[in-house]
Amino acid sequence: MKYEFELNGNKVEIDADPMSRLLDVLRDDAHLIGSKEGCGEGECGACSVLLDGDVVCACLVPLFQAEGRKVRTVEGLAKKSEMSSLQKAFVTEGGVQCGACTPGVLVTMKALLDVNPKPSRDDIREALGGNLCRCTGYERIFTAVEVAAGTHSKKVKS
Repeated sequence: MKYEFELNGNKVEIDADPMSRLLDVLRDDAHLIGSKEGCGEGECGACSVLLDGDVVCACLVPLFQAEGRKVRTVEGLAKKSEMSSLQKAFVTEGGVQCGACTPGVLVTMKALLDVNPKPSRDDIREALGGNLCRCTGYERIFTAVEVAAGTHSKKVKS
């Protein structure tokens, strides 16, 4: 069956089984490999994408649920090959390490910043509740989001 939806701002038509996982369709049919499969059970958040602006685990979403909707992946955060300020902050602040969780974390933080452009550390922590990271200890991720939001204050060591 064919399913039409908006993918990173472009209309697409995908011919696939309605129960195909959105994650597999994105990676195999749309050739967008940014979203990663971590657990395959919706527990780790590595495959997180935005569906009509809401964070979802693409490993749990059947293709038919994307019909007529807007899907945004990590590849859709950049504009004309220029990284977003959030992506740049992740690079400069070391929020990217092994890269397995990064795509899901980035789209999750994009969703947070869309509704709360100046989140507190607690807001960031709560929004990241569905994303597991084994490399950074989260501190660098928190800092990167704060830098992107313009709320980070550099602490001077005495």
